[in-house]
Amino acid sequence: MERRQFLATGAALTAGAVLPALTGRSAGAADRGARTAAGRLPARAEIVAVLRRVADHWIGAHADPGDNQWARATFFSGLMALHRLTREPRYLAYATGWAEKHSYGLHNGVTTRHADDHCAGQAYLDLYALDASPDPAKIAAIEDSLARMVHNSDQKHDDWWWDDALHMAMPPFARLGALRDDPAYWDAMHALYTHTRSAEGGPGLLDPGTGLWYRDKRFLPGGIASPSGKPVLWSRGNGWVAGAHAKVLAVLPDSYPHVPAYRAALTAELTALRGIQRPDGFWNVNLADPAHLPGPETSGTAFFTYGTAHAVRTGLVPRDAFRAVAARAWNGMVDTALHPDGFLGYVQNVGDRPESSQPVTYDSTADFGVGGFLLAGTELVALGDG
Repeated sequence: MERRQFLATGAALTAGAVLPALTGRSAGAADRGARTAAGRLPARAEIVAVLRRVADHWIGAHADPGDNQWARATFFSGLMALHRLTREPRYLAYATGWAEKHSYGLHNGVTTRHADDHCAGQAYLDLYALDASPDPAKIAAIEDSLARMVHNSDQKHDDWWWDDALHMAMPPFARLGALRDDPAYWDAMHALYTHTRSAEGGPGLLDPGTGLWYRDKRFLPGGIASPSGKPVLWSRGNGWVAGAHAKVLAVLPDSYPHVPAYRAALTAELTALRGIQRPDGFWNVNLADPAHLPGPETSGTAFFTYGTAHAVRTGLVPRDAFRAVAARAWNGMVDTALHPDGFLGYVQNVGDRPESSQPVTYDSTADFGVGGFLLAGTELVALGDG
């Protein structure tokens, strides 16, 4: 697909049109499960029961809570969201044990500027917020590390050169700015974000014609393409972007001047995604080419569900149309990827493109995918019946 053709497709997507050529699935697949096809969301109790089953399976299978790098930290972001919903003591104990194992520290220490290293700070901030008398030691490392970037003298803002970075690091910047009532954190965050969106690789990673994002500059037009020559817009990379915007918008005050731009970016992305959702509720690993390693994939789908549910709950998108998108995605994951014992499958493991960690199967899972699923379900509860 030539660049101008892809942008024309993007224009159709922003109109909310469903483009059968991009779904990558036959109409018959949509008929599997009337609830998924109709976009009906289960009752609250049913969603919570599924979330508990998934979290309990992961915890039961991982006595060691793991390292403090981005993948496991994303799981704990989801687990802490589930704890806030259920107040289950076991979830809090497991998260606390993980944080204490690492002394509430960051991978690569407080001098790191790498977004992946900052992801653990999200769970540390969650744990800090639960204390009746908050312990400053819990957020000392993340605050020290981000403050170094906020107050850097060289005004370096090109650290976030890949779109995953937005999810890993934007939320701690937003939350510390709110906690300390210091907009300097938000301004530094926005400068870093602006580089990613509008300058990285020249034009930036956002494709303004579609509202979707390239993973990094290697995939910009003229770079890496799919086997059939179409763009590569990686599902999970766009999932990280959706998750980042949802988490940041949940924190920033309406009065912050860049909030409208963040809302517009999330709305544009979700509008594009609505037009290319598969009939089974999932999204393909390459959002621009359904023939490029087609099949269900849970991690991108989970983060799209999370972002969509947030946007519906907060009134960013029309409730009826987008609630059905989130419901189809949730039902598709539960019907297709979830094992009876709570194991979550069809998660593409660590990578940076559709070819990474293939094949993706019913037995493929990863901590960050589970975390994204927990985030999606906890946000969906606010939209469910009963």
